[in-house]
Amino acid sequence: MTLWSQLQLLDSLYLEQVDQLYDEAFPMEIRQYLSQWIESHDWESVASNVSLATLRFHELLNQLDEHYSRLNLGNNFLLQHNIRKIKRNLQEHFQEDPVHMAMIIASTLNEERKILENGLRTQGKGGSSLGSITMEQQNELGNKVNNLRTSVQEIEQDIQVLEDVQDEYDFKRNTLQSRGNMEVEMNGQITKEIQQEEMAIRQMFVGLSMKREVVIKEIANALTLAEQMQLTLISEELPEWKKRQQMACIGGPPNACLDQLQSWFTVVAECFQQIRQQLKKVQELVQKFTYNNDPLTLGKSQLNDQALALFKNLILNSLVVERQPCMPTHPQRPLVIKTGVQFTVKIRSLVKLPEMNCQLKVKVSIDKDLTEKDTVKGCRKFNILGTFSKVMNLEESSGCLAAEFRHLQLKEMKSNNRTNETSLIISEELHVLNFETQLIQPELCVDLSITSLPVVVISHVNQLPSAWGSILWYNMLCCEPHNLSFFLNPAPVKWGQLSKVLSWQFSSATKRALNSEQLRTLADKYLFSGHEAQADPEGLIHWNTFCKMSPNERGVPFWLWIDGILDLIKRHLLNIWNDGYIIGFLSKEREKALLSDKLPGTFLLRFSESCRDGAITITWVEYSQDGEPKTHSVKPYTKSDLASISLPNVIRDYTLTAAQKIPVNPLVYLYPDIPKEDAFGRYYISSSDDTEQMEIDKPKSYIRPYIGRRIISVSDE
Repeated sequence: MTLWSQLQLLDSLYLEQVDQLYDEAFPMEIRQYLSQWIESHDWESVASNVSLATLRFHELLNQLDEHYSRLNLGNNFLLQHNIRKIKRNLQEHFQEDPVHMAMIIASTLNEERKILENGLRTQGKGGSSLGSITMEQQNELGNKVNNLRTSVQEIEQDIQVLEDVQDEYDFKRNTLQSRGNMEVEMNGQITKEIQQEEMAIRQMFVGLSMKREVVIKEIANALTLAEQMQLTLISEELPEWKKRQQMACIGGPPNACLDQLQSWFTVVAECFQQIRQQLKKVQELVQKFTYNNDPLTLGKSQLNDQALALFKNLILNSLVVERQPCMPTHPQRPLVIKTGVQFTVKIRSLVKLPEMNCQLKVKVSIDKDLTEKDTVKGCRKFNILGTFSKVMNLEESSGCLAAEFRHLQLKEMKSNNRTNETSLIISEELHVLNFETQLIQPELCVDLSITSLPVVVISHVNQLPSAWGSILWYNMLCCEPHNLSFFLNPAPVKWGQLSKVLSWQFSSATKRALNSEQLRTLADKYLFSGHEAQADPEGLIHWNTFCKMSPNERGVPFWLWIDGILDLIKRHLLNIWNDGYIIGFLSKEREKALLSDKLPGTFLLRFSESCRDGAITITWVEYSQDGEPKTHSVKPYTKSDLASISLPNVIRDYTLTAAQKIPVNPLVYLYPDIPKEDAFGRYYISSSDDTEQMEIDKPKSYIRPYIGRRIISVSDE
C-alpha cells in the first residue's frame, strides 16, 4: 500500500495536517493522481542533482499528459481542465528551477511520513493521553459551535413565528376595532360578541408579549454563548495554534487544525451577522407595533451594540500568517531571508464570509511603527521590493480566504547610522514584517493587522547557519512577537528543551531523529562537563555556548559544528543515516568500550569532532597477539571527499597496505555484528551506475573516450 493510501485511512485530525502541506504551487491533485510514481523516486537525491531534477520534472509533465489522455477516453471535461491548469502552473513555477520542485516533494514526503507515524502510533494505542485530551477538547468545542448555530437558527424560526402572530394580532385588532366603531354608530353600544372578541384579543396580546420577551431573551442567550465561544477561540485556541506553528517553523511536529479553527471562527462570525440581521427584523416588528414596556424595545439597542462589538473583535483577531516568511530555496529554514533573494509569505483570514471575498487588500511593510523599546539602536533598515499589496480572495484549491506574496525581496537602506552603536551582529538582528488591511461594511470599519514571527536578514548565504541558530534560540524561548531586542540579553535554555529542538533538526531534514544516547553524548561532552551534566540534567545552556564560543578543540561553535554535520548527512549520508547505521555522536572512550569485546574487523561510524564543515570517520577494532583490543580510526572523510566517492564504496574498497604484507580490508562487521554487505551492499555504486548517470548529461553525439575507473581508499599501516 502506498504512503498516500495509508494516509487516507487516518482520522480527520491527521488528514487536516496533510492538507496543510499543499498549496497552489504544488497542489494535492498531483499527489493523488501520481502517488505511485512520486513515491517510486528518491527525491532527496533528485534535489541534489540539477540534471536529474530536470529529467524528473519532464517525466512528471509526461505523467500528467498520460493521465490527461486516460481522462479523455472517459470524456471527463472538468478533470481535464484541472490537469491542464496544474500543468501550466508547474511550468510557471518550476520550469526554470526543477530542483525547487524536487525539494518541495522531498520535504512534503518527509512530513507525510511523520504524520502517518504519529497517526498510527496514536490510533494503535487508542490515542495517547495528550492526543485523547486534545480530541476530547476539540469535540467539546465543536459541539458548542454546533449548539450556537442551532440556537441562532431556532431564533430565526421564532422570529418568523412572532412576525406571523403579530400580523395576525394586528389584523384581528384592527378588524375588531372597525366592527366595534360601526356597532357603536348603529346601535349606540358594543354587543356581547364584540366584548368576547376583545377578551380574546387581550389574551392574544399577552401571548404576543410573552413571545416577544422569549425572543429577546433567546437573542441575549445566544450572544452570551457566542461571546464565550469567541473568548475561547481568541484567548485559547488561536494562541495554541500560533505556538504550534512556532514550533513547526523550527522543525517540530507539522502544524495542524487551521482549517478547523477557520471553520469555528467563520461559524461564530456568521452567527453574529445573523443575530444582527435578526435584530433589524426585530426593529421592523417594533415599528409596526409597540407599547409601553415592550421587551423588544427595552433590550434591542443594547444587544445590537453587543453583537456589533463582538463581531468587530472577532474580525480583529481573524488575520493570521498561515505560512511564515521563507525563501523557496531553503524551505526547511523559514524566517531567514537573504537580501536580494525572493521570499514568500501567506496571509489568511479565519473568518471566511462571502461578502469579504476580494474586499481586503493587504499591504506588507517591514519594522513599521516600532517603538524605541521594540528596536535596537543601530540596526539595519530595509525596503521591500516587489508586489507588496495583495487582495485576499477565495482559493480554488483550499477554499480559504488568503493572500500569498510570492515575489518579495528586501533591500538594505544605505545609512550612516550603522556604527558600533549596537552590539548585535547581523545574525542576531531581528525584524518583523507587518501586514495591514481594512474591512468596510455597513455600520462597520475595522483596521486589521498582523505581524510575522521575527526574521533574521542575512546578506550572504554563508551567514545562514548562524542565522538559523538565532531563529532556533528565539523561538525556543520567546513568544513575544515584538521582542526584537531579545539578543541584547538572550535568556538561557534548559537542556531538556534544547535537546528536543536539536533532535527536530535531524528529524525534519531526515527520517531519523537523535536518540537519547546521542543527545546525552552531546550534553556531556560538548555543552557540560560530565560532572555538571550528571548533577543537573536540566542544566542551563547559554547563547554564547551554543552559537558563539568554540568549546574543546574543534575551533567552531557547537551549533555551527552540528549544522555542518546536518549538511553532510543531507548531501552524502542520508540513506545510511536513515537506516540507523551511523552512531555519529560518541566519545572516544565510549567508542573504545563499545568495540572492546567485538569480533576483529567490527567497525562503527562517528562524526569528527574537529572538522568545521562536518566529516565522518571509521573506527574498527583488532586484537594484538596478547589478545588486547586495539582501535584504529581513519582520517575523517569530508564533503569534498564524499563528493568523489560514496561512504558505502569507501567501506567496500577500503584497503590497508604495508611493506611485505598483502593488502587487506579491515572492515568486516558494522557494529554490533552486521556483515558490511548486508548493511551497505544495496548502496554500492558500480562503474556502470556512474556511466548511467553520464548518459543523462551527455549529448547524443557524445562518444566516451576513456575506460571506466573507480576511486578507492588506501591507508599505509
